[in-house]
Amino acid sequence: MALWMRDESQVQDTLTHRENRRYLPGHQLNERVIPTTDIAWAATGRKLIIVTVPSASFRAVTRSLAPHVTESDMIVSGTKGIEGDGFVLMSQIIAAETNCGAVGAISGPNLAEEMAAGHYTGTVVASESAQLCERAQTLLHSETFRVYASSDPFGVELAGSLKNIYAIVCGLAAGLKVGQNTVSMLVTRSLAEMSRFAVSMGADPFTFLGLAGVGDLMATCTSPLSRNFQLGAKLAEGNTLDESVQALGKLAEGVNTLRVVKAKSDELGVYMPLVNALYAVVFEDQPITTVIGSLMGSEQGNDVEFARPMA
Repeated sequence: MALWMRDESQVQDTLTHRENRRYLPGHQLNERVIPTTDIAWAATGRKLIIVTVPSASFRAVTRSLAPHVTESDMIVSGTKGIEGDGFVLMSQIIAAETNCGAVGAISGPNLAEEMAAGHYTGTVVASESAQLCERAQTLLHSETFRVYASSDPFGVELAGSLKNIYAIVCGLAAGLKVGQNTVSMLVTRSLAEMSRFAVSMGADPFTFLGLAGVGDLMATCTSPLSRNFQLGAKLAEGNTLDESVQALGKLAEGVNTLRVVKAKSDELGVYMPLVNALYAVVFEDQPITTVIGSLMGSEQGNDVEFARPMA
C-alpha cells in the first residue's frame, strides 16, 4: 500500500518514525503503508487510488498522476473542495484529466485524529460505477470503519464541500460562547441551506440525510478537531482571516468553498443567508454583531426543505 507525498524530507521522517509527525503525530502507520515521492510507483498496478490533496493543488497532482493511470484503474476523490473556475468538483477533475475506468468520491464524518485512534465511524463512497463502490467497500472496511455506497456522487461530493462553510459558522458561534439551542438551530438551518443549494445544482436531497450530509455536518460543526471549526473560533476572537490562517498554519478548505459557493448562489438566485452572513464577516470585514442582527431579522420560511407545502 503506497502513500504518496510530495516532500522527500517528509517521506524520510515518516519512514524513520513510522508516523506522520506533521499531521497525525502519535499514531503509528500500518507496516504495509509505504511512503514515497514516486508517483508512478505509487499509482501503478493499484486496486484503488484515492486522491486527498488540498483542492488548490488537486488538478496539478491529478495531471502528474494521469500518465500512470489506465482504463482499468479506479480513482476516488477524498478532497472536500470545489475549484472556483467553472465550479468544478474534484471527481470531475479526475474524469477530465485522466483516462481511468471509473471515478468516485468519498465523504463522511471522518475526522482524521479520531479515525487514527480507532474510534468507530462510517463513510460513503459514491460513484456511477457499482463495481467501484463494491471494491472500495471491500478494501476500506475494517472493525472500526464501515463503508456505505451511494449512486449520487454529485450530492455526496457537494455535501462534503459545503459542510466546511457551516463548520466555520459553528466554530464562530462556539467562540462567542453561545448555548446549545443556538448551535442546534445553526446546524439544522445549515442542513436546509446546503441541501437547497445542492438540489438547485441537480443533487438528490435524500443524500443529505446520510453520512455525507447530516453525519459529516454534525462532526465538523461540533468538533474542535475540525480545521474549519478552529478557523471560526479564531475569527470570533476578533482575528482577521489572515491572522486566523497564520495561527492555524494552513488555510481551511471552507474559505475557498465559501467564496465559490457565494458567487454561484448569487448567480443561481439561491437563498443562503448563512453563506451571505459568513462572507460578510470573512471578506467584507463586517462586525459579527451586525451580521447576527441581520440574520435574526431575515425572512422566516418553512422549517423543512422539500416537505409538502402548507395548505
